[in-house]
Amino acid sequence: MQLELLAPAKNYDFGRAAIDHGADALYIGAPAFGARSAATNSIGDIERLVRYAHLFRCKVFATVNTVLYDDEMDEAVRMCHQLYEAGCDALIVQDMGLLECDLPPIELHASTQCHNTSIEQVRFLQEVGFRRVILARETSLEQMRAIRQATQVELEAFIHGALCVSYSGQCYLSQALNNRSGNRGTCSQPCRSTYNLVDADGTVLQRQRHLLSLKDFSAAQQIERMVDAGITSFKIEGRLKDVVYVKNSTAYYRQLLDNLMEGRQGMEAASSGRCQFHFLPDPEKTFNRGFCDYFLRGRQKMASFDTQKSIGKQVGEVVRCNGNKVSVKTTGPVTFAAGDGLCYLGPDGRLEGFLVNGVQGNTIIANKPIDIAPGTSLRRNHDQLFEKQVENSHDTRKIEIEVILSDTCDGFMLEVKDGDGCKAQSQTRCEKQRAENVERSREQIETQLSKTGGTVFRVARVQRQTAADYFIPAATLNALRREALERLETVRVERFKNSCRQLQPNDTPHHKAALDYRANVTNHRAEAFYGRHHAYVQEWGLEKSHAYGGKALMTTRYCLRYELGACLQHKCNDSIAPEYRGELFLENNGRRFRLHFDCAQCQMQIFLCDESASR
Repeated sequence: MQLELLAPAKNYDFGRAAIDHGADALYIGAPAFGARSAATNSIGDIERLVRYAHLFRCKVFATVNTVLYDDEMDEAVRMCHQLYEAGCDALIVQDMGLLECDLPPIELHASTQCHNTSIEQVRFLQEVGFRRVILARETSLEQMRAIRQATQVELEAFIHGALCVSYSGQCYLSQALNNRSGNRGTCSQPCRSTYNLVDADGTVLQRQRHLLSLKDFSAAQQIERMVDAGITSFKIEGRLKDVVYVKNSTAYYRQLLDNLMEGRQGMEAASSGRCQFHFLPDPEKTFNRGFCDYFLRGRQKMASFDTQKSIGKQVGEVVRCNGNKVSVKTTGPVTFAAGDGLCYLGPDGRLEGFLVNGVQGNTIIANKPIDIAPGTSLRRNHDQLFEKQVENSHDTRKIEIEVILSDTCDGFMLEVKDGDGCKAQSQTRCEKQRAENVERSREQIETQLSKTGGTVFRVARVQRQTAADYFIPAATLNALRREALERLETVRVERFKNSCRQLQPNDTPHHKAALDYRANVTNHRAEAFYGRHHAYVQEWGLEKSHAYGGKALMTTRYCLRYELGACLQHKCNDSIAPEYRGELFLENNGRRFRLHFDCAQCQMQIFLCDESASR
């Protein structure tokens, strides 16, 4: 079994950094129609990245995962062909209208935007031709096991990064408020805003808190259980994060997966090459809002009420403050440096912070006067030394090769081969001259043929299979080596090109007879697709209809009552304050939203009230 670590690529440089730090595959935004409109890339840059990735047997998946309008379909299909010609290994798609088009013979992966939460949905996607299904973030380990047992399609799951509070593909809040659709890649993230929670009488129960903002996701402690449940691709979120985050999180999960595979037979990484890191990976040292493992083990507390910003890693607690001097009792071995960013929760519960100008032992010289109560927990959300260490981490991944020097009738031949069975040769014609100093000659051959320059290779072994010890000039050896390595690179790229059969449409029945706005149908080809699969589209998606009245603008497994200790299912009613038992509303900037608690399904929905908030 091959396990794949899938990392985000904002652009070519970020993608290359992810590969260098252990990614087996990348997902990258296409020139258009990706679920992160701020992370698009040219076909030329994607082609460049594909070539580099294929050197390591890494795959590149292009995101074409927005819903499409009728007048965009032809452009989207042309782009899919361009991505195929550029060497992409798969397309990540949401809009089923694309399956009614003349797509190239390329793997299709069903985006998590397709609301992949059930056996029925995953089985349907498998039957209509998807090679892989990206499960909803809300999927539990138990559900993963059930889906694996009932299907054969590849299963991909998120393991790290930011969480959408709504089921992916089922959030229309940004679209309704700002005409910026998450299904179109332009979400304005209203879930990260502050809200008042009020009851039916208008009493404010929670004031100006981030009531819909979640902690970040980390499945680090559940990777082995996910493997046992049938997941083979492990996805890191973060196409909009910085390159230090990409390097750090990729290296961290590379080590976790490698350690797991070392203890198990029949498991291997999905790509080639070994990584040697020059820093100790630690996800807490780059952007994070604190971590939870979401619903992997069932319902738990997951909200980040106090801030939507990065809180970094806890470094200690405040002992005393005097002007701009802050004495700190550190948590373990902590080294502060000028340029660090430190933060803490103020008396009003808001995140506050300051920069470090200097350090005197365990006393920090802040960039401004500070007044923090003794005992306050202090966190570092910008680690200057760590950031520089990771930024300077390059060329960490190499493919080990064997180099063999042998005779020809009129010169020498150099053969290079790797552990994947790829090999290449170079030859030179020259006069053979026996070595006068055998030891020095052998040393020069070993030294020159062990160099690999800026290539992706590392020489593990040099063999001499010549009939005698010869003196071979360094220039001759270098030329042989350069040519052989260039040819080996070409062989690797050509050998690991992906191949896939042309999609063959069928009429597998959909698991629902009728589909409403939540199917996100915004073009006639998607309507035709569902019609062919015996499902009637009753209404257009909200991006096309704009008919928001009475519609759930967000459906989520996250439950605000549960987070506030007022769950009607999990707690005795006598312990719940009366104001939390009735109707509840969120208010923000004069807009009011009604909360609906579907306790039978253990989920929450948000509706936009017709009237503006009056309080």
